Amino acid sequence: MRYLGPMIVKACVMEAPRKPLCVQEFPLPELQEGQVLLSCIYSEVCGTDVHLWHGALEGVPYPIIPGHVSVGVVEAVRGHVRSLQGHSVQEGDLVTFHDVDRTCGRCWTCQVAQSPTRCPERKVYGITYSSREGLLGGWAEKILLTETVPILHMPQGLEPEVFMGAGCGGPTGLHAVLRGKVGLGETVYVQGTGPVGIAACVFARLSGASKVMASGFPSLRLEMARLMGADLTLDIQQTCPEERIEKVRDQTQGRGADVVIEACGNPMALPEGFSCLRDGGRYVLVGHYTDAGCVQINPHLDINKKHAEILGCWGTEARHLWQTMEWLSRTKDLFPWEKCVSGIYPLDRAEQALGDVEALRVVKALIAPGTGTD
Repeated sequence: MRYLGPMIVKACVMEAPRKPLCVQEFPLPELQEGQVLLSCIYSEVCGTDVHLWHGALEGVPYPIIPGHVSVGVVEAVRGHVRSLQGHSVQEGDLVTFHDVDRTCGRCWTCQVAQSPTRCPERKVYGITYSSREGLLGGWAEKILLTETVPILHMPQGLEPEVFMGAGCGGPTGLHAVLRGKVGLGETVYVQGTGPVGIAACVFARLSGASKVMASGFPSLRLEMARLMGADLTLDIQQTCPEERIEKVRDQTQGRGADVVIEACGNPMALPEGFSCLRDGGRYVLVGHYTDAGCVQINPHLDINKKHAEILGCWGTEARHLWQTMEWLSRTKDLFPWEKCVSGIYPLDRAEQALGDVEALRVVKALIAPGTGTD
């Protein structure tokens, strides 16, 4: 094991909700057995990070180093570490990691319910680790990977820009499509054209959907959804819910979509989603990562009489990240994932990146810790 570079590491810290972000210095960590030190190339600025900045998530141990999906080069390894693919992790390897750490694998939720995303011991990089605990977030020059973090080697030929074009939205959108059991010849309506909604369009198409429709805004994101597999996009700023419902029904011979995926986080999308769903269809809710409030639905008309299947979708597992990487590696020439990245920022402009994501001025923003202010 050897360390490269300076003994001081710079990282961007979110000290508290709505407080200005600041770049702080941290000591280079001393690795324990099974741990890895990663030199960060890119880390995503996710919609979740905006929620963190607003203080909309419970139990966040501020101050934190944000950034839960990252890619980098292995700088140091302590002991013998293997990636999820079974390969030895060596200095110089290009890797990513699943942001979820410490899932116990022993509790009722893990073993009986088989829902590790709800494990009470679950920790998440950039979200539930304090900066006082070390370099456990991606908006940093280096990231400490604990001995329990699943590490994945980047497949040969899969560029970091392509992988980060999928980023957090990739496995999350894939999880939603898997929950919805999208099959050959089915029609899918995606509500929301952010990174999760765009990824859902791609994976619905790859799962065999014959028609994919999406609604959202602004035009930048709608155009990206079309590039990424949507046959039809509907601008919610230019259409009313009744118009969108009619359009979806027109595209499905009056039946409604086989699968509706809510990926926007707005409660007002639900009545529209139920109206766009066919009898016996599946409605997946993946966008409500925070509590955005209540909405009125009719249990008889929306669910029971419709014989609808309603599915929540919370977080991702390591398998979803692995599956996403496999899909990206094999189909990267079919979908321009790298074009989803419309802003790259150094550490000291992370607050500007957050603002651009919040205002929807970008499809996806990345932090590149190794770059300077331009």
